[in-house]
Amino acid sequence: MPERAPRVLGVDEFAFRKGWRYGTVLVDVEAARVVEVLPDRDAATFTAWLHQHPGAEIICRDRATAYSTAIREAAPEAQEIADRWHLLHNLSTAVEKTCHQHRPRLRKQADEKREAAPRKIINPLPPQTLPPTKMAVRTIDRYSDIHRLLGEGCSISAIARRLHLDRKTVRHFRDTDLDTLLASSRMGRPKGVLEPYTTYITERFTEGVTSPTDLYREIRERGYRGSDQPVRTYVAGLRTGTVEPARGAIPRPRKITKWIMLPRGALTRHEEDELLAIRLACPDIARACDLARTFHDLLQHRRGHQLLAWIREAERDAPAPILAFAQGLCLALDAVTAGLTLPWSSGIVEGHVNRIKTIKRQMYGRASFGLLRTRILLRT
Repeated sequence: MPERAPRVLGVDEFAFRKGWRYGTVLVDVEAARVVEVLPDRDAATFTAWLHQHPGAEIICRDRATAYSTAIREAAPEAQEIADRWHLLHNLSTAVEKTCHQHRPRLRKQADEKREAAPRKIINPLPPQTLPPTKMAVRTIDRYSDIHRLLGEGCSISAIARRLHLDRKTVRHFRDTDLDTLLASSRMGRPKGVLEPYTTYITERFTEGVTSPTDLYREIRERGYRGSDQPVRTYVAGLRTGTVEPARGAIPRPRKITKWIMLPRGALTRHEEDELLAIRLACPDIARACDLARTFHDLLQHRRGHQLLAWIREAERDAPAPILAFAQGLCLALDAVTAGLTLPWSSGIVEGHVNRIKTIKRQMYGRASFGLLRTRILLRT
């Protein structure tokens, strides 16, 4: 008589060598113990194991199609449950893609707002005399060499061989004017931890607050965590005109995504204000925010019965990445609905995956599959 599988089975992949080879760990979710380790993540291997070990009533899995295929073939009566963490992670990725797509719109809005804002110029900035960066010098030299050789009648391939460049690079320098090339080299732009706050410092400087200590104190209250030396250097550059005044600052897409995906009430007052400004500036990000928070509520309060209505709402006017996420849910609608309804999840499985990583590091990643499997099953 074949050995029976656990009533609630968890399945997930783990990496023998990330990006190259993966295995599968099977966990008894109720007992929180590993029951088997498979040498790959192929559907055929998992299918064979399910045939040899019947009896699984609930199977918690991530959204990998191989595991879903095996379950449908070998255990069609089992209830599949999509992992909630992976659902939120995939939604977060879709929100971040939306923020990336609309970053130019946010940038334009911030620049227009900065230019339109009335300012009391007490200490106006002198004309810019920006020192060229290494990137700018290299760009000028490369532009001169390429156009000199073009003037001598050399072909694109000949120039590429002579200057050790790709032909696409040579064509780009041939077809683009020097000013555009220099602009793309970010000559004189501030970099580093201070960059998100340079716009605020520039505006306060032009309003008459020229003390680096005062400016450092103000940006510390706004979230800056660096030292005061970058602030002093930037203010010194504003005084002498050797740095370019910053453009209108906008939060990075990942930070916007974090604000959207955090539970309601977890943001500070300043973060709420910034997110509101972004929502007003970009209707698509506002729509993504509303849909993401609604989905988070469905997951948190186990309202799986409302999932289909959420998908229909997303199909009506959601940004493209959110729409793709919603349509992907339809491919495993029953499993996702169960994941948003039932208390079972893959949390225990993820914990064992982390334990497997620790065991691998203890053996410097050189253990054979047999030894690794033995240590995982024996919990050593």
